[in-house]
Amino acid sequence: MSVYFVYMLAGRRNGTLYIGVTSDLVRRMGEHKALAVPGFTRKYRVIDLVYFETYSEINEAIAREKQLKGWNRAWKIKLIEAGNPGWNDLEPW
Repeated sequence: MSVYFVYMLAGRRNGTLYIGVTSDLVRRMGEHKALAVPGFTRKYRVIDLVYFETYSEINEAIAREKQLKGWNRAWKIKLIEAGNPGWNDLEPW
């Protein structure tokens, strides 16, 4: 059974946010941390994992990613702080 992740990264507390979806959070976080892929996270150094959710269906994960991207900033911050009030990097590996 596959697992898919919707995740949020931040450069610092209340800083720039990035929302993504992946089937391999460990690999994807390694890419973000290494600034290996050109684009938004490298440009703004948004590399701390501050929030994630898991899904068993890719369609659900993509729908949730799109939903979160449509939220206003205050809602995203409230979601992060509900589970991670210190904005700690949740990357356990």
